[in-house]
Amino acid sequence: MASSSYSDFKGKPRLPKFATPKRYDIHLKPNLESCKFDGVVSIDVDVVSPTKFLVLNAADLNVDSSSVSFNHKSSSQEFRSSGVGLIEEDELLVVEFAEELPIGIGVLNISFQGTLNDQMKGFYRSVYEINGEKKNMAVTQFEPADARRCFPCWDEPAAKATFKITLDVPSSLVALSNMPVIEEKKEGDLKTVYFEESPIMSTYLVAVVVGSFDFVESHTSDGIKVRCYCQVGKSDQGKFALEVAVKTLELYKKYFDVPYALPKLDMIAIPDFAAGAMENYGLVTYRENALLYDEKHSAAANKQRVAIVVAHELAHQWFGNLVTMEWWTHLWLNEGFATWVSYLAADAIFPEWNIWTQFLDQTTDGLRLDGLSESHPIEVEINHASEIDEIFDAISYRKGASVIRMLQSYIGADTFQRALACYIKKYACSNAKTEDLWAVLEEVSGEPVKELMNSWTQQKGYPVISVGVKNQKLDVEQSHFLLSGSPSDSQWIVPITLCCGSYDNRYSYLLKEKSGSLDIKDGGWVKLNVDQTGFYRVKYDEELGAKLRHAIESGQLSATDRFGVLDDLFALCMSGQQSLITLLTLIASFREETEYTVLSNLINISYKVMRIVADATPELVDNLRKFFINLFEYPARKLGWEPKSGESHLDAMLRGELLTVLAELGHESTLNEAIRRFDAFCADRDSPLLPPDTRKATYTAVMQKVNASNKSGYEALLKVYKETDLSQEKGRIIGSLASCPDPSIVLEVLNFLLSPEVRSQDAIFGLSVSKEGHETAWKWLQDNWDYISKTWGSGYLITRFISAIVSPFSTIEKAKEVEEFFSSRMKPTIARTLKQSLERVQINARWVQAVQNDNYFAQVVQELSHRN
Repeated sequence: MASSSYSDFKGKPRLPKFATPKRYDIHLKPNLESCKFDGVVSIDVDVVSPTKFLVLNAADLNVDSSSVSFNHKSSSQEFRSSGVGLIEEDELLVVEFAEELPIGIGVLNISFQGTLNDQMKGFYRSVYEINGEKKNMAVTQFEPADARRCFPCWDEPAAKATFKITLDVPSSLVALSNMPVIEEKKEGDLKTVYFEESPIMSTYLVAVVVGSFDFVESHTSDGIKVRCYCQVGKSDQGKFALEVAVKTLELYKKYFDVPYALPKLDMIAIPDFAAGAMENYGLVTYRENALLYDEKHSAAANKQRVAIVVAHELAHQWFGNLVTMEWWTHLWLNEGFATWVSYLAADAIFPEWNIWTQFLDQTTDGLRLDGLSESHPIEVEINHASEIDEIFDAISYRKGASVIRMLQSYIGADTFQRALACYIKKYACSNAKTEDLWAVLEEVSGEPVKELMNSWTQQKGYPVISVGVKNQKLDVEQSHFLLSGSPSDSQWIVPITLCCGSYDNRYSYLLKEKSGSLDIKDGGWVKLNVDQTGFYRVKYDEELGAKLRHAIESGQLSATDRFGVLDDLFALCMSGQQSLITLLTLIASFREETEYTVLSNLINISYKVMRIVADATPELVDNLRKFFINLFEYPARKLGWEPKSGESHLDAMLRGELLTVLAELGHESTLNEAIRRFDAFCADRDSPLLPPDTRKATYTAVMQKVNASNKSGYEALLKVYKETDLSQEKGRIIGSLASCPDPSIVLEVLNFLLSPEVRSQDAIFGLSVSKEGHETAWKWLQDNWDYISKTWGSGYLITRFISAIVSPFSTIEKAKEVEEFFSSRMKPTIARTLKQSLERVQINARWVQAVQNDNYFAQVVQELSHRN
């Protein structure tokens, strides 16, 4: 076909609007031996304006051009195509006809072949074992834009249609799709499986899975059948997720005031899976570690992750599947919302987890990424499918969830819930944009929601509120908070909340200008952003800062607010607006801290501070190490190594984190005890001496003692890795191996990640390397970049290699070296991540400089290290 006739369609972000799909009839025949598939699709298309072309998406498919035809329904006229062309770079299939197609509904028929790929996207293969024999299963992963790799389609979220799916598969296998099976017809070794037609939905939510599985089953009170499918022999591990799913479906039905729309819900664990999980309508797919829970070998943190991920995916059945974003610019509506509401569900089902306090980790992740100049607004322009992957990030998920929480807290929980129910009813089975949600919330609440929220979703970043007291007046001023210290004149409408001297003494107001002031009853401490429901930082003047330190020491602040004071000061310190001395002095006032979320953040901060000081003033590392060991020894001693009967879920999670940080700090008695317990575990895998919650810490401790001339601990861990079939256990081991201080071992570990022993989805968990191994890791990344790029380059996992290995550097020279290396290896999928990682290196370098220029730093570290 001459290119001039269809060059009009090249390089456009969206498909032309002259025809829209209404219904797909798809028949697929996957061959699990040859890893190929054949397919036929008949699409009911509504031609809305005269055209000689039909333009849809297809990628990596061989289309049989002789099979392509269009049958106009009302006139029964058949049109054969006069040319079929693929525009590969835009993943388009252009079908040309000799004459114009009549307006109205017709059926487009296409036959095609494809490959079951190993890229974990489109229609792909995943490997599993049955009785020691390796087998392939066929799985789909279509979000964001990969349904086009399975069948030609209008692969955009707004092109909603119904789907009728039929599969030809081996008789002995289970075949699943979005809808229940109507009938199966067996012919020898093959069977044809017919599924009910789906309600109207987007292509990215279509799903098919074919393989051998066991399942556990339950029902909701209104009769929806819920199943959890696992590998054969693992069905017990699906019971916890099943229980959570049933409770969550009941909860959302009430919360959204709309019932779940399909007759069944299946959840299934997939051994090779790039994301955490995928909310396909009625057939939700998961990584094994996000769905399976093993009473004996899963840690408390695994249990919590399973509950949150299940709640997140099921929230999408309403928010995303029933009501779908109009285009990827509004992805955050899906992800931010599902993240926020998954905490609401987990809190209702497990109130003892204090999950809203842990939500702070989400907010903090959002704040850290959004403090970069290289961040992006929540609503981001998407001009090509290849750009979508990179916005599945902490902005869409975590900042998105945080601004939703801020809005809910501003307009009130009941009003917010009523408005959401209206929104879901209004846009059910259709598509919505961000402004549609604001309009409904504004109407129900009577508040200026749109004006308030546009400042949070349409520009990147967030403010820091500087606060001081003068003559019974509280002065506040906002400015754009950037970790790099760059100037910017962005402004926000900020819902400010504060407490003075006690939680009974509360104020709230909307800061619409650059600055403002409030009359307050003077005297005690002042804490802004009560419960951290706002997405902003607070910078206190010296006097207020000292009062807050005293309030923390005397137990007057809630855990959430203690977390907030700490996290804000840490960020201000990183950006050069406060000194590291001020931060360490504040940290010292947490010496009696016992709350999980606060300690968990203290631990994360300690890792970062240790790295910066090691780069700035290596001679002070031992003193600083002593200071942190003293800080963490107190709660660790209180918890001990042994789980106590009836202890809280949070204590179980905290024990593991405290022992891990003490191991990494080289705390001798922790290392010795860990090794004693590990030896017992190696002799007997059911040893009570090593319950799941302390395994990651133990494995980390073992690796601290490994070096080139004594590898026995490393070899013992690899043996456990190879013998376990629990992906959570494999994850714990992979996550601890590279913490070894010997660079030659780190190199061995990194090479192990690239071996067939490690599923490609899991390699990213092994990239957090020790300070000593960091240079080695960078050299390794360069030496292996071609292979890494080929293996992970088509999905979002590739970005993890860059951020994990580049971000921790702290010299301008290193930034230049990294930039130079990637200058000839640039791809759209890594552009944003690389810029962000390089910016982090610059921020670290400025911080190192500030520490080196602080004349009092050595003295203060010395004093702190001798305090008990």
